[in-house]
Amino acid sequence: MEEGEKNRAVYGLIGRGISYSFSADYFNKRFEQEQRSARYVNFDIPDLSGLNEVLQTVNLKGCNVTIPYKTAILEHLDDIDDQASEIGAVNCLKLVDHQLIGYNTDAFGFAQSLKKQLQSTDRSALVLGSTGGAAKAIIHALRGLSLQVITVSRTNDSDFTYSTLDPDLVRTTPLIINCTPLGTHPKTNQCPDLPYEVLTGAHFLFDLVYNPAESLFLKFGRQAGSRTQNGYDMLIYQAERSWEIWNTL
Repeated sequence: MEEGEKNRAVYGLIGRGISYSFSADYFNKRFEQEQRSARYVNFDIPDLSGLNEVLQTVNLKGCNVTIPYKTAILEHLDDIDDQASEIGAVNCLKLVDHQLIGYNTDAFGFAQSLKKQLQSTDRSALVLGSTGGAAKAIIHALRGLSLQVITVSRTNDSDFTYSTLDPDLVRTTPLIINCTPLGTHPKTNQCPDLPYEVLTGAHFLFDLVYNPAESLFLKFGRQAGSRTQNGYDMLIYQAERSWEIWNTL
């Protein structure tokens, strides 16, 4: 390994099945533009038993965390930011003096993205896939914006399961947020099990999925005249917040 390569700071993404992720391309382009001696790589590991090997990476400074490790990573931390602790999920790691510190930038990214499109009539939200790590951050952000939150998942740990969800509730709840990975490339023919026929122009569908740009979930919303937004802006905001944490906190 050349001397310059040995001294390059390393950042990365910890997850499983993450070849589709935009993060490496986004950060590496930024490093090139800013002429920084750094690189960003994917740490695609089958389970968190591989975390120790990741943490042995020379000059590792920080990582993002994605599906399915945003909650499981908590037990591997040396310290956790207050907001991330309150949320109960971590998607950003910083290494300081061999200590692993956890943060959550998803809540910030989602709130910043949502506020650009939010209307005064959007006062309640259905959160789909509400038991996952990403959903925990979204629920935290929604409550911070004083929105009523109604949770939906496949299990009884939420307000409703998909099978018990009343179409009238879907019809009268303006904001619907997909926090599941359903519809992510390459399985683009999947979407949450909803009564899409009750959607109207009064609805706003927000999908954390960003690849493809229009998921099947959003396509159904667009066809019903609903406002729609994918997760790309949220990703940019959370990535920028991660960069601030790695460089300023």
